[in-house]
Amino acid sequence: MVSGFPMPAAMDVDSSNNRSPYKISRSTSTGRSAAAATKGPAPFLSKTYDLLDERPSSSSSSSGDGGSIISWNEDGTGFVVWSPAEFSELMLPRYFKHNNFSSFIRQLNTYGFKKTSSKRWEFKHEKFQRGNREMLMEITRKRCEPSVYPSYLKAATNSNEEDRQSLNHDQRMQLVEENSNLRKEKLELQTQIAQFKDLKVKLLDFVGHYMGNSNDQHVKNGRIC
Repeated sequence: MVSGFPMPAAMDVDSSNNRSPYKISRSTSTGRSAAAATKGPAPFLSKTYDLLDERPSSSSSSSGDGGSIISWNEDGTGFVVWSPAEFSELMLPRYFKHNNFSSFIRQLNTYGFKKTSSKRWEFKHEKFQRGNREMLMEITRKRCEPSVYPSYLKAATNSNEEDRQSLNHDQRMQLVEENSNLRKEKLELQTQIAQFKDLKVKLLDFVGHYMGNSNDQHVKNGRIC
């Protein structure tokens, strides 16, 4: 009878050991929740804000500095990319490790930014304002419905994971339209440049003929300059 008593004690030890993983799991879960609650704004938002805070505002920007490429708008409720080409070449590689302006726009759309002007690349979000960095915590990513995904996104392997999740059909069509407009503007500028070059050649020819005729007249008069 005495030899049988240790068995319940051993069972109590085992049962207490079985309960301990549950307690550890609960404390770990609580720690993760606390960490999530103190998590900062999305890196994309922080980098974009840093990029703008290092530039002058649009009212104080001057030719040759970063403010002539991108800056806050006049009232600080949005920002303007003044030169997409220079922004892609100089700013994006420095802050985002790529030079794809379309990818930058897709990320903005993912976080709810809106393009507010048809004449310039101006973007706004009610929680993205100059001098109110703490509001970035309130900006969250949109959740895309599975049915909105274009089929080609599932097969893409070389693009960034966030890009694949953020691009939907409407955004793609908008980018295609904007790209088409940019191509038209480029052709118009190239045509104007060609016209100016042609005008330059004609002016030089005219000046050359004038100088030649003038020299000939001076020779005839015995007064060579």
